[in-house]
Amino acid sequence: MAGYWEIPEGTDCARKAWITGRLGAALGLIGSAYHIILIPPESAFKAVQTAATSTVTMATLGAVFGLTTCLSAQIREDPEDALNYFIGGCASGIALGARTHSCITGSSACVGLGLLAAFTKIGKREGWRIGPPKL
Repeated sequence: MAGYWEIPEGTDCARKAWITGRLGAALGLIGSAYHIILIPPESAFKAVQTAATSTVTMATLGAVFGLTTCLSAQIREDPEDALNYFIGGCASGIALGARTHSCITGSSACVGLGLLAAFTKIGKREGWRIGPPKL
């Protein structure tokens, strides 16, 4: 996702949505492969349907995140604020809740994905790294 971080915040929203949508599709495809291996479907058609559903759902969530984050940065005129990322993550969570027809899933995914996205932005801005500390 190096290309995503190279684009200034609040600009080129279509490209950001495209990048995050592709990343979501890749994650959906990987997740559906694990799902199909761990819980084998009854037929090949059912396997293709599972893979397609998961991939499209994750691609949609990624695109919603990228577009909402970018538009929020434009509207709020504060492109480097982590709140833009919280709003984007929350919008993705709401989309997931709509997909599952569940308010509880949507509201909890809103908070969870929003916090994950906000902390990712804060960590990127402040130079946090994941892994063992440098000694």
